[in-house]
Amino acid sequence: MTGADPIGASMSLRVRFYELDPYGHVNHATYLQYFEAARVVWLDEMGHGLDRLLADDVQLVVTAVATKFISPALLNDQLTIETAMAEAGRVRAQWVQRALRGDDLIATQRINFATVNSANRPIRVPADLAAAMQQFQVAADWHVRDLPDLAL
Repeated sequence: MTGADPIGASMSLRVRFYELDPYGHVNHATYLQYFEAARVVWLDEMGHGLDRLLADDVQLVVTAVATKFISPALLNDQLTIETAMAEAGRVRAQWVQRALRGDDLIATQRINFATVNSANRPIRVPADLAAAMQQFQVAADWHVRDLPDLAL
């Protein structure tokens, strides 16, 4: 299985020894950190870094996440984490992500988020953020067999 068709924004990282489980594989919980770091980089590259979101009283709160592990990552593997938008509504959106080792797909993730303000009240996704994310939208059938199911 390969991860051809690069998507959205990408971030590279090298697997470090303290991220491994007793079997020498990247611990499953570590993938959540990899994927989150890539989302933060993606937002920043779009001009909507966490500092700007906070200044604009916008919070992107995770409401659901599903991860599919396909092949283990090992010590010193060079990984690329790709991030794109699958779909968006007025308040909620779903992003898709995948981890690759070269062209080999090793993990995928769907993540839903809601947009709220500092009072935890739902708010619309700001128009400029929605437009920026729209540039990284993938087709509805993008790698659908490789992604875990997760309804928005």
